[in-house]
Amino acid sequence: MSDQIKELIEKINQEGVVAAQEKAAQIEKQAQEEADMIVRKAQAQAKKIVEDAQEKVERLKESSRAELQQAGRDFLLGLKEGILGLLERVIVKDVAVALTAEELSQMISGIIKECCGQGGKQAVVYLSAPDKSKLEGHFLNKLKNELKNGIELRQGDDIRAGFMISFDAGKSHFDFSEKALVQYLQTQVKPKVEQILKDTK
Repeated sequence: MSDQIKELIEKINQEGVVAAQEKAAQIEKQAQEEADMIVRKAQAQAKKIVEDAQEKVERLKESSRAELQQAGRDFLLGLKEGILGLLERVIVKDVAVALTAEELSQMISGIIKECCGQGGKQAVVYLSAPDKSKLEGHFLNKLKNELKNGIELRQGDDIRAGFMISFDAGKSHFDFSEKALVQYLQTQVKPKVEQILKDTK
């Protein structure tokens, strides 16, 4: 009887050990599957984070490139405007310096000779107040003696330098004022400067 009990206890123990081993194996397998799933999820999340970061870096690079290109264009436009503005100031200054009373006298004399010869039409010359004062003395007498034409000097309110001349009592005129000469010189010089700036890009 005691042998039977021993066998029964042994059998129960063996079955319990086998069941426990199976249960442990099942738990281990389930734990391994869960661990694998967690690792896969972590890897997928890590990959997504890396891809998002790379995409963000590319967007930032593209944005930085676009901003740099725009800044470069803005700089070149500003530089071009500055150079053309400087060119205009230089032309204005040079024209104003070149239009001395003596130069004005020679220009007026040349135009009247070309248009009227040694006699005939009355010339009305419009000048700035300072230039009118300078020409009314020695230069006007010299012009009158040289040309044998009637010459009348008038003050032109909009004229800072240079002159306008009319041969029909002011109905029409030829414009040699500083403003007109500067505009003419700009049309000659500005396109060449713009081409130089374009070629240096």
